Amino acid sequence: MNTATTALREAAVAFVAALDPAGRQAALSPFDTDDRREWTYLPGPRPGVAVEDLDDSARTALDALLDATLSAAGALRTRAVMELDDVLRDLERGRGKGGWERRSSGRYWVRVLGSPTEALWAWHLGGHHVAIHATVVGDSLALTPCFLGANPAVVPSGPHAGMQVLREEEALARDLLGALDADQRRVAVVSRTAPSDIATRHDPLADRSLVPAGVARAQLDPDQQGRLEALVRCYVDRAPDSVAAERWRTLVAEGLDAVTFAWAGPTSPGEPHYYALRGESFLVEYDNTQDGANHAHTVWRDLRRDWGEDLLAQHHARDHR
Repeated sequence: MNTATTALREAAVAFVAALDPAGRQAALSPFDTDDRREWTYLPGPRPGVAVEDLDDSARTALDALLDATLSAAGALRTRAVMELDDVLRDLERGRGKGGWERRSSGRYWVRVLGSPTEALWAWHLGGHHVAIHATVVGDSLALTPCFLGANPAVVPSGPHAGMQVLREEEALARDLLGALDADQRRVAVVSRTAPSDIATRHDPLADRSLVPAGVARAQLDPDQQGRLEALVRCYVDRAPDSVAAERWRTLVAEGLDAVTFAWAGPTSPGEPHYYALRGESFLVEYDNTQDGANHAHTVWRDLRRDWGEDLLAQHHARDHR
């Protein structure tokens, strides 16, 4: 029995038990519901129960569920993104910008699909700049699509001035870019202009061909390869240790030399920029172009395991056999 999925099942059962009848009715849906693969990172309501409608007991259970789903760093980042919506509300209210009322760390929605006591089930956490999708198939866990964003990317003023929720995601990419020589950089920098957003947006299925390739790991020296791997691990390690280790072994087995790094836009900090990582079975996108290049989007997609699809195919094949 996988201890990660065992702990996750127990946390999900405890969360459902902590809901009041209205919350349970809002939160629960069948696993095979038609909109299981619909998602977005824009503000607005989602299917499920709103965090702001949870009582203290259910909020505590939700915290435990998030901790059981992600690594410590992944859970910390997710909570920080949610709390950043309160910071954005205060900034927009101070500037007299309309619509600040919709910003709130409570305007995130939790949905449980299927029963955590069964072989197939999932749970989703969604709201502005958060899209966590956990799918459990037997003893296996899939955690993509996984989206986290930050607006502002760096808090410009107020009591939280300087706060940068996705600091590592930018710093590691700049570290790799700065380590490239002139010839490598000419391959890696695919455009002088950054796109306005991630190319795959909130597509249910990610199209790898939309994401630029850039410079391959095989073209890098050992030090540069280490920097590229650190950037990939920054995203893979949003998962619990055992899940991240398993996914990393898969990437190594597929061949890391084919993993590519692409950059678009100016290379100076503070300018609109974008980067992408592409492997045999995964892609990562980071975009910071909106609101004066102070509004970041990041996404990790597993091209085989998004929504647990590869795991589900294996499960159904075993059942039919």
